[in-house]
Amino acid sequence: MKSHRKELWFEVPARRALLNITPQVEAELRASGIREGLVLVNAMHISASVFINDDESGLHADIEKWLERLAPEQPHSQYAHNRGEDNADAHLKRTLMGREVVVAVTGGALDFGPWEQIFYGEFDGRRRKRVLVKIIGE
Repeated sequence: MKSHRKELWFEVPARRALLNITPQVEAELRASGIREGLVLVNAMHISASVFINDDESGLHADIEKWLERLAPEQPHSQYAHNRGEDNADAHLKRTLMGREVVVAVTGGALDFGPWEQIFYGEFDGRRRKRVLVKIIGE
């Protein structure tokens, strides 16, 4: 069995953003030479997420509104974590959206369902953060 590891780095200028990282993951799959196996993609920061969904702007707006309703940023004083910080909501949003995804590799391609894409969710941006891509297989 072969393995391939790559860290993708992102620095989002805004506090929050959803980035389609499918092309970067596909590039790493090609670089790995693996034709059959699994790809793990995970956020390596506790205020960011990796998830799979549709790349559609209306859905992205809905996700943002839903997350803000469940874990509102303001007022900062509502969170015990924010005694000295201001990103408790980002930690909660990450918990809701998840840490990682695993995608099957079949015939050298990501084995997606219709419309599936891999996203990096940034919930406390304005600094460099990384995403791990680990590919194993033959």
